[in-house]
Amino acid sequence: MNNAQKQTLEIQARQIAMNCACFKLRKASRAITQYYDTALEECGLKVTQLTLLVSLSIAGPVSVSTLAEELVMDRTTLTRNVDVLVKNGLAEVEQGKDKRVKLLKVTQTGRELLLKAFPLWEEAQNSLLARLGKQNWSELSKKLAVVTTLASIQ
Repeated sequence: MNNAQKQTLEIQARQIAMNCACFKLRKASRAITQYYDTALEECGLKVTQLTLLVSLSIAGPVSVSTLAEELVMDRTTLTRNVDVLVKNGLAEVEQGKDKRVKLLKVTQTGRELLLKAFPLWEEAQNSLLARLGKQNWSELSKKLAVVTTLASIQ
């Protein structure tokens, strides 16, 4: 690679780092994930596990496909994450009426752990909102919903 190509590469990389929506959203996502993971350490959950357990609690027995669509996750990633919950006794898989469909649901152990996690989550959420400001969070939340919708349109 010659000097002109190296310079072009550096300029383009800086442009992506400064302007790419995906770059900035993934960076923010990693930071917020670390923040909530730290807050949840006491109960032994990662925030990714918390969000899955919360989603399963709301949805009740739900198919992998439906949950993946709701969470905007590919099925393979979701299955890998759910497998950890199942291994730890926090969720279970049951056969649907259609033998090809697997239904996911939270176990009693999972519900009990959620009850322990909620106050930790609430403390982290309130602390973050106090620093961010409720109005800023409200606006950001609405904008993130729009981004999610727009990015999901194919």
